[in-house]
Amino acid sequence: MLLAIDTSIGTAVAVIDADGVVRVERDSANPLGHAEAIGGLLQSALADAPGEITHVAAGMGPGPFTGLRVGIAAARAFALGRSIPVIPVVSHDAIALEVLLGGALTGTEPGRFAVVTDARRREYAYTVFDGVDDDGLPVRATEPALLPRDQLETRLDELGAARRDAAAVPGALVALIAARLLAAGRVPESTEPLYLRSPDVTMPHGPKRVTA
Repeated sequence: MLLAIDTSIGTAVAVIDADGVVRVERDSANPLGHAEAIGGLLQSALADAPGEITHVAAGMGPGPFTGLRVGIAAARAFALGRSIPVIPVVSHDAIALEVLLGGALTGTEPGRFAVVTDARRREYAYTVFDGVDDDGLPVRATEPALLPRDQLETRLDELGAARRDAAAVPGALVALIAARLLAAGRVPESTEPLYLRSPDVTMPHGPKRVTA
């Protein structure tokens, strides 16, 4: 059983079994209330989970610093308490898999497309994808990047990618990405979050001189 936690946009929690069947899915669309939402969503999801959690999938962004770190901290704390592994997942990969699975179900080919999410401050985060590989994982044509809103369309035209805006990350597909990474023996070694932007608040470099 895999528990997925993602707070890169809203807050999403899900549990799937080894066959990829969604057992529990909870979410909050509030882009700012991650810390307030995560506890209740986890409590509800775990109460309804039908078995023992064996892995935790953590959405690693891209996303704003403050919100993203709430979900990553929750995933790491849960995994530490249960002595189970954390599987880092690029949040845009989960959105891309949703697009690709939707295309497969309807018999349509998405072609090259870009997952686009609002990074605030008049910026967008984007990742370009080209189908799936033999392990059923989305193929990134570019790594996640940040651009001012007025530059995005030009960049996507250069890359030949159709724009796919997303207002949420599907928790169940974060878990499914993790399950496929596990099955393929491709769990990433890097656990660095994809903040793409420095936090608003930084530690001071040293004491300031006080003069009379």
